[in-house]
Amino acid sequence: MINFGDTSIFMLKQNLQQKLLQKLSPQQIQFIKLLQVPTVSLDSRIKEELEENPALEDTSLADMNEPVEEYPDKDPDDFKGEESEENFDEFNVDDYLQDDNINDYGSKYDNNDDDEDKKELPIAVSNTFFENLQAQLDLVPLDDKEYLIAQQIIGSLDDDGYLRRPLPSLIDDLAFSQNVLAEDEEVEDLLKVIQTFDPSGIGARDLQECLLIQLRKKDQSNILIEKAIQIVEDYLEEFTKKHYDKLEKSLNIDSDELKDIVGEILKLNPKPGDSGASNLKQMQVIPDFHIVKNDGVLILTLNSKNAPELRVSKSYQEMFDHYDKTSEKDKKLKEAVQFVKQKLDSAKWFIDAIKQRQQTLLKTMNAIMNYQYNFFLFDGDERHLKPMILKDIADRIGMDISTVSRVANSKYVQTEFGTYLLKSFFSEAIQTESGEEVSNKEVKKILEECIGREDKSKPLADEKLTEILKDKGYNIARRTVAKYREQMGIPVARLRKEL
Repeated sequence: MINFGDTSIFMLKQNLQQKLLQKLSPQQIQFIKLLQVPTVSLDSRIKEELEENPALEDTSLADMNEPVEEYPDKDPDDFKGEESEENFDEFNVDDYLQDDNINDYGSKYDNNDDDEDKKELPIAVSNTFFENLQAQLDLVPLDDKEYLIAQQIIGSLDDDGYLRRPLPSLIDDLAFSQNVLAEDEEVEDLLKVIQTFDPSGIGARDLQECLLIQLRKKDQSNILIEKAIQIVEDYLEEFTKKHYDKLEKSLNIDSDELKDIVGEILKLNPKPGDSGASNLKQMQVIPDFHIVKNDGVLILTLNSKNAPELRVSKSYQEMFDHYDKTSEKDKKLKEAVQFVKQKLDSAKWFIDAIKQRQQTLLKTMNAIMNYQYNFFLFDGDERHLKPMILKDIADRIGMDISTVSRVANSKYVQTEFGTYLLKSFFSEAIQTESGEEVSNKEVKKILEECIGREDKSKPLADEKLTEILKDKGYNIARRTVAKYREQMGIPVARLRKEL
């Protein structure tokens, strides 16, 4: 700003800058999303697209519903005009324009389920964990207020069967949601009632209470149970940290007696809520690829579920051609043409994205198979795994590292010796004393074998494991051994100790 007496002049500085920005097209975004979808979810994703876009067809379903020719003896040219008009009447674009969000639940896709296959599937009928608790509660003589409080407690249990919420919060919930005013003592008394239910240990507020509930239901005249209760009550920290020497000295017992007591505690269930079969959760894995050996040669195939036969609807294409060639177009007809074109473009994009997904999957897996050829050839022997990082595969197939990562993190390959996540074939390189580079998976395998063979009364510390590896030619640091041990979910030596 420049001042000339009472006059202020503002000078604005203008700059011209040139920036290079990279933006993803809608097709690229759609492809990236599809690439990340695992095979188990691909079918539902395709079904969703078929329901949203009437211009997209599944050829397997379309062929089953092809109309039968009504006039087989007639020349098709005799009624070409009529057929053309009838076809366009079948698809009323105005209906779609009025409300594009209406779901056609009577579509051929939804009604073409294989009923016979469904009937053959066994259906497991069993009560849930909470239904079992509710059934036990119904057998307890309680008044209306007590029943509502007990129901609130059961509904507040987590999947492990614990009551993690503090009692004051439960009392507030009862007041606001049930209009029930309860005292601490009332809730505590009813919690003790629920803690008598099966499975034993239910309704505990922490691990210590859970174990004590289970132990007190056992024969307390048994000296082992009595000592076990004492350990859980007074020495739980020493027990969890496996400070067995301190326990023997504090309880004035020998190692054999302590071993029997610890055995009784280890029989208890620390998560009683998971004891019901209905709470078991299993992830369904559908392999994206299959690798088989044929006369010493590896053959890679893509799961057929990854290659659906999709096509653009002929009727919609003909409809668009008809409307587009119309000489006079009012506003409503222009909207119809625009709507049909949008659906046709969307269908073409989706088909292209599915095809590109297939090509990318095969290209990536083929590169991985060739890189780790000896591993697949020699029945999954991890000693044949070569060090391999994402960049190795990205360079081979000429794609970005992020693309390889998306494939590796969510796709599985089925072999004659097991099913593997592609991510498991990637590993860091470790150099041996001879200068040879080996996969860190080879080192992890040796660590696992050493720990598996160790004397559990004197488990191997990380320093000792490091020495063993050095003797075998793997010169790595103790902290690296600790990192690999943690990655394999193996606890430190002290926590592996057994009596």
